[in-house]
Amino acid sequence: MKEVDTKRGIIRIHNGHLQQTIDTVVTEFPVTVKVNGQEFVTMVCTPEHIEDMVIGYLVSEGVLKTYKDVKDIWIQEKEGFVHVKTDNINPYYQNLQNKRYITSCCGMSRQAFVFVNDALTAKKINGINIKITPDHCFRLMRELQETASTFQKTGGVHNAALCDANGILISRMDIGRHNALDKIYGYCLKNNLSTKGTIIAFSGRISSEILLKVAKIGCEIILSKSAPTEFALKSAEELGITTVGFIRNNSMNIYTRPERIANINITA
Repeated sequence: MKEVDTKRGIIRIHNGHLQQTIDTVVTEFPVTVKVNGQEFVTMVCTPEHIEDMVIGYLVSEGVLKTYKDVKDIWIQEKEGFVHVKTDNINPYYQNLQNKRYITSCCGMSRQAFVFVNDALTAKKINGINIKITPDHCFRLMRELQETASTFQKTGGVHNAALCDANGILISRMDIGRHNALDKIYGYCLKNNLSTKGTIIAFSGRISSEILLKVAKIGCEIILSKSAPTEFALKSAEELGITTVGFIRNNSMNIYTRPERIANINITA
């Protein structure tokens, strides 16, 4: 598989001085997913954990109901193809003839992202299966940043981690925020790993798309160093997810469902 980063000669300007030097830049890799021999979607991603990403994507978007629907999956690395064989594809997607293309940007350019289908695949969280303190929030975000080696070298990827109250369980990175979460979900599906009472620690903005991905994985809390969007917060309230953003410099904002954050005293 292609390397996740590469070296490139650049000209750096610093304080008015020019210098020829070497920089590390992240790579992009287009992967075309074929479902039962038909081209279904091309995803631009970071070239690692590809199989997990494809499985996570197909199940989270409702193309397949469960991982058990995958009869076979194999990768042609040189050609950039992932082949998926199934007997139980969602009829909605089966009837779509045009191939979808997902770029590495993180917005509604994802043509396969269908709000009607999200209502069927997003999981509403009932009850409280985990509580963490503000100190836990700060610690998990520090752990996420400390393990983000590719970001530290390139500044060009997003990082996500599945956590419990004790720390990080799985961490993944990708040029696409949604891809990083699909890689986590695919790993959980393949390994039958329960996501009950878990947390997502995340490096980027909490958009509605990201919030719904978290709901589909089944996590109760999302932590981020960045901001949420209004629609993401509305979705979080409806789906019962605790949303914490702007976790930086011993400060954080609790936006929704604060009952999962323990030992907080609210003052005027």
